[in-house]
Amino acid sequence: MAGESAQRNAAAMQGPDGAAKVTITEIAREAGVSVPTVSRVLNDRSDVSPTTRARVKDLLHQYGYQRRPAATRAPAALLDLVFNDLDSPWAVEIIRGVEEVAHDSDVGTVVSAIHGRAGAARQWMTNLRARASDGVILVTSALEPGLLEELRLLGVPLVVIDPAGAPATEAPTVGATNWAGGMAATEHLLALGHRRIGFIEGPSRLLCSRARLDGYRAALDAAGVPVTGELIVPGDFYHESGFTGCNRLLDLAEPPTAIFASSDQMALGAIEALRVRGLRVPDDMSVVGFDDLPEVRWSSPPLTTVRQPLSDMGKLAARTVLDLARSVEPASLRVELATALVVRSSTGAPRGH
Repeated sequence: MAGESAQRNAAAMQGPDGAAKVTITEIAREAGVSVPTVSRVLNDRSDVSPTTRARVKDLLHQYGYQRRPAATRAPAALLDLVFNDLDSPWAVEIIRGVEEVAHDSDVGTVVSAIHGRAGAARQWMTNLRARASDGVILVTSALEPGLLEELRLLGVPLVVIDPAGAPATEAPTVGATNWAGGMAATEHLLALGHRRIGFIEGPSRLLCSRARLDGYRAALDAAGVPVTGELIVPGDFYHESGFTGCNRLLDLAEPPTAIFASSDQMALGAIEALRVRGLRVPDDMSVVGFDDLPEVRWSSPPLTTVRQPLSDMGKLAARTVLDLARSVEPASLRVELATALVVRSSTGAPRGH
């Protein structure tokens, strides 16, 4: 019955000259798989199960699918870059990287923010259909499953930077080595002699936040230093939560001698909280951040931090989505760019050490 259905559908989608007009999206829907999976079968990639490969090939044959030569495909002309929020220097660095690649490729970029506004994601999808975008780069955002399915059915390539959770699609993802960065920051403080190290978390819904916390815990475990729950306080990556989190740590009966904030903005908030209390960095408290935003080298004191290659992440995501728009599959679906510890003046040995 399935074969008869495919033949009827194939006949319905043929033009007057008998040429097949079926798309990869329709093949994917019929096979019950994603568009990238069909593309991998077409490109003879090995990372598809034999059962799925056979089902897709059978449908491609039944529909009489003819792949257009690459030379006849129109080049990509417009990309969508979607954030939760745009009120952070972190977002600016991502935009900078995407724009550089888009400019070099003569491609336009539409930047959107969908967080905190009722119906914003749905309105964005409506606008996306109207402007016929060639690809989407989603940054630390979680689209509801229905919208992701619409993107899949539209055949719009998707790349995710710092996925909010486990990817809901087979879309390629670009991130950084957050676990290694969290471990490197903590190891640096341990090497200076600190044993009570406070940690200000990022949003727990984000994989990158959880990875940084896991790196902090792993470094303490490796050094034989107990992980103390009271030294881990919540934050949201923004200045105010760093200020609040630092004050919570300072109010402990035994405050830490160092603080690792899992974003630069929170680290700057922590430094302000210390200044208000008349404490000096690093004499009274060492502080480490995460990101290496351009402003932190000019903070007082210049901030020790973990450099996250934000602009390079944007560049790689843009190149990947442009390749997908040209039916070129990426070499890997999961890419993490290396982080690196940058030591400046905000860290030192604990007092009396």
